[in-house]
Amino acid sequence: MPLNPSHRQDATLSQNNSFAHNAETAMAAIFAPAGPRLSDAEKRLFREANPFGFILFARSVEHPEQLAALCAELKEAVGRECPIMIDQEGGRVARLKPPIWKGYPAARVFGAMAYSDKPQAIDELSMRTKSIAKELRASGLNMNCDPVLDVLRPETHDVIGDRAYSDDPALVGELGLQVCRDYLSAGITPIIKHIPGHGRAQADSHLELPVVDATRREMEGLDFVPFRYVASSEVGKQVWAMSAHILYPALDPDLPLTLSRHAIDDVIRGSIGFDGILISDDVSMKALDPYGDLGARCAASITAGCDIALYCAGHLNEMEEIAKSVPKISETTLKRLQNAT
Repeated sequence: MPLNPSHRQDATLSQNNSFAHNAETAMAAIFAPAGPRLSDAEKRLFREANPFGFILFARSVEHPEQLAALCAELKEAVGRECPIMIDQEGGRVARLKPPIWKGYPAARVFGAMAYSDKPQAIDELSMRTKSIAKELRASGLNMNCDPVLDVLRPETHDVIGDRAYSDDPALVGELGLQVCRDYLSAGITPIIKHIPGHGRAQADSHLELPVVDATRREMEGLDFVPFRYVASSEVGKQVWAMSAHILYPALDPDLPLTLSRHAIDDVIRGSIGFDGILISDDVSMKALDPYGDLGARCAASITAGCDIALYCAGHLNEMEEIAKSVPKISETTLKRLQNAT
């Protein structure tokens, strides 16, 4: 049966409108606290710098009540309903861990299941997604950096590995779209990653800059497919996307995707047709080390066309430096948030 990305289902309204409310003076950055509670210095910085939102890691997680209190502190610091995201994919990428929270299978489990029984795979993936969403909402979180839409290849680095559903781009798109729909219906905004595709990379961008030498035609026919499928669906404007810190010479011979105005305009907004909020991957990853200090990288990602720069390390001095370089949220970004229905 052919895929049908325009299939509609009942869903709650996008949270993006609430994120846009009173955000005109917010800085186009996502920051990360250093621990489970905000220090006085963090409260002061977040109040003064007004980052658009926050991302949390295991270092900031103890139990549901603590996590809910931290999320409330973060919203109070910026004085508005703001994005608070986490990486809760299942498998080895899970910041909320058993026994306090549930454990979930990696994406590859569902992709493998789909080859023998696709309806069962979709049902079980849907139950998993709704369960994750329930746990996130109960703890005050409203976004998840999931699903991974990278397509598995023989050369795929282990940093992706079983986080990807399949080597079949159509199946990746179908499963990924189901995940997006289920998150949105449960009040969680999903972030698809790593656009336009990390599956061909043979290096870990946390440690070095991967170079993917595939042709544009090869990527169009494989890597872009799942992202295009979600982007063209009825929820395409509601989901966010995270950029890949990868150099694709066929797209831009000089700059990694996150810093390339040409690649973002031509591929992300053009060929793939993604018109939602685009955030950078973590600017503190070593893949971007050759491109200046953290402030310069953040500013360059915004100039290139990312709506928001993501910083994950949680060091106060580094966030203070970033705050000096990053502009306010643009009118274009606010319109994308307001139009995401």
